[in-house]
Amino acid sequence: MCSRACGHAWKLDGEALVSVLLKGSVRQGRLILDMDIVAEDEIVAISGVNGIGKTTFLKLLAGLLPLDTGILQVNGIVLDDVDNQIFVPAHLRNVGMVFQDNVLLPFLSAIDNVAYPIMATGIRRQQARQYARDAMGQHGIIHLAEMKPIQLSGGQQQRVALVRALINRPQMVLLDEPLSALDADARREVRAWLAVQLRSLPGTKFVVTHDRVDIAELCDREIAFTQPQIHPENGVTQTTIVR
Repeated sequence: MCSRACGHAWKLDGEALVSVLLKGSVRQGRLILDMDIVAEDEIVAISGVNGIGKTTFLKLLAGLLPLDTGILQVNGIVLDDVDNQIFVPAHLRNVGMVFQDNVLLPFLSAIDNVAYPIMATGIRRQQARQYARDAMGQHGIIHLAEMKPIQLSGGQQQRVALVRALINRPQMVLLDEPLSALDADARREVRAWLAVQLRSLPGTKFVVTHDRVDIAELCDREIAFTQPQIHPENGVTQTTIVR
C-alpha cells in the first residue's frame, strides 16, 4: 500500500487533449519509464514486447501502482510525485480500466457488477441498479442483466466488464489486452462491438494489445514502446517510446 499523502480528485474538465508525462521507476528500480505522450479524443494502441512496461503504464495511470521514484503528470496535474510525497489514489482518478481477465464478481449478477462502482460511492443499490440498467441498455447488453458471470460466455463477460468500467463516465479509458482471452469467433464479434462503443465515447482511450488486427480495426494510432535497454551490470530495463 502506498504511504504517501493523498492528493485531490483529478479532473480533466472536459479537455479533449490529454498530455501524459511519466519519468520514474517501479519494481524496486528495475523498470525505468521515460514517456511524454499527447493524445486527443482518440483510441491509442500501446504495443511492445512482453515485460517492457505496457500494463505497468496503465496501472500507473489508473493509480493501481505507485512509482518507486519519479513523477507522473496528466495535463500538468501531478498524480504521483515521490519526492514531494504526493499520490492521488485510484478512487480519486476519473479513469475506467478493463483488465485482460475481466474480474467480474462471481456472486453478483451482471447488473450488480455494473452497478458496483456506483454503490461504492455511497449511492443506494436501487438507484445504482437503475443507472446500471440504463448503461447496459445503451451499450446493447440489457438482456444479460440478471445473469451471473458463470452463465455468461467470455465475450459477454468482457462486454459487462467494459460497461462497468464506463459507468462513472471516466475521462480516460484503459484497456489491457481486452480480447486476448477470447476464441477467434468471440474475438471478432466483441472487437466489432468494442469499436462501436469506444468511438461513441469522448476522451482518450489507451488499448494495450499485441494483435495487429485489433490495432488496425480498433485504434486511430499506435504508440510503440521501444525494445527495452537491459543494463547488464544491474539488470535494469529502461523503456522509452517511439513517437
